[in-house]
Amino acid sequence: MPMKLNVGDIVQLKKVHPCGGDKWEIMRTGIDFRIKCLECNRQVWLPRKKLEKRIKKIISQSEQNEQ
Repeated sequence: MPMKLNVGDIVQLKKVHPCGGDKWEIMRTGIDFRIKCLECNRQVWLPRKKLEKRIKKIISQSEQNEQ
């Protein structure tokens, strides 16, 4: 079963980005996810399966997820 991830969620990945950041904001969801590094603002597209494997923890969830 897929993880419950929404636009605006902040996640921490297992691997550190070359800029030194490991926190990412989810910009787009679906089969492919677009995530943005909160350190350098670089955007990356990843398939859902790869992203779910790389997530260490969900730091904050968007407000629409909490309601």
